[in-house]
Amino acid sequence: MISQEGDRLLLQGPVTIDTVSALLTQACTLLAPGVAVLDFKGVTEVDSAAVALALECLREARRRKLALSLANLPESMQHLAELYAVSELLLGQPA
Repeated sequence: MISQEGDRLLLQGPVTIDTVSALLTQACTLLAPGVAVLDFKGVTEVDSAAVALALECLREARRRKLALSLANLPESMQHLAELYAVSELLLGQPA
């Protein structure tokens, strides 16, 4: 689930292959001017789909000419980003 709080989109619960499709749809709906941060603080479980979600949200924001950063990436997601050699894309984002 994703909720909006000010300029943040707050992810909650698992971000896995089972949930990513619905989360991506929800994120794209909420991604609008005024949204600056995709926050993973409430995420309880991740797999490689979480990395894909983050990358797709960054791409979509760029396409819409929005500045979007990532915050509170779970440690396991950071390790996956390193494994897939995309950590600069994710971890290089200001929180």
